[in-house]
Amino acid sequence: MKHINKKVMLAAAGLILLLGYISISSADPSETSDAEGIYTNAEQAVFYVRALRSDGTIKDTGTGFMIRPDGVALTAYHVVKEADQVACVMNDASVMACPVIAYDVASDTAVLKISPEPAAASEKQRSFPYLPLRASAVKHGEKVFAIGYPMKDTKIVTEGVVNAPRAAVNGRDRILMSADLASGMSGGPLLDRYGKAAGILSGSLRTMNGIHLAVDAEAVNRVLKQANLSASGKEE
Repeated sequence: MKHINKKVMLAAAGLILLLGYISISSADPSETSDAEGIYTNAEQAVFYVRALRSDGTIKDTGTGFMIRPDGVALTAYHVVKEADQVACVMNDASVMACPVIAYDVASDTAVLKISPEPAAASEKQRSFPYLPLRASAVKHGEKVFAIGYPMKDTKIVTEGVVNAPRAAVNGRDRILMSADLASGMSGGPLLDRYGKAAGILSGSLRTMNGIHLAVDAEAVNRVLKQANLSASGKEE
C-alpha cells in the first residue's frame, strides 16, 4: 500500500511540474523570426517620408511606420523639423499627406496622422497595417532589426544586437545598437525578434564605428500620452 501511495505521489508531483511548465510556456511571446520573417511582417507598415518646403521642394527625407490601424504613425523629429508639409509614400507607391500632430525634440519623436483621400460614403474607413509598440525595455545583447529607406524606392533590413539599452548621448537617453543605419533610415522602426517596435531609428554615434542610435519605446509612449493618444488606438 505504501509502495502504491509513493507511486501516486510521484505521479502527482510530475503532473504539477508539467502544468507549471505549460503555464510558464504559455506566458512566453509568440514565435521569433529571422530577418526575412521580420521584414515580411513589417514591410507594409513602413513608408518613405518626404519633408517639403512651402514651394513643394524636398527639404529632407526619411522613414516612418504605422503604429495604429487608423493611420497614426511615427518618424524621427529631425526628419520633419520645420517642414511646411509632410508626404508619405506608402508601400504600394500611393502618396498621402501625413501632418505632424505631436512631437518631442528631446526624444527625436514625431507623431504623424496619415490622411488618405476621403472615402466614399459606402466605403469603410481604411485600416492600415501597423507595428505594435513594445512595452518593456530592450536588454543588453538582445537581437534587433532596423528597417528604413536609404534610397527612395528601396527599403532595407539590417540586423544587430543591443549594445546598451540606455546611454546618455548629448544628455539624451538613446539605445545603442549594432544594426547598421544609412542616411534615410532615420524614423524607421527598431524591431525586436517578435516583430514589435522597440524604438525609432535616430542616427549614428560618430565616436564609435558601427554603433547606431534609437529612441526607446518608453520615450515614444510618453510622447503619445502627452498628446492624449495611445498605441492601442484608445484615446487617453
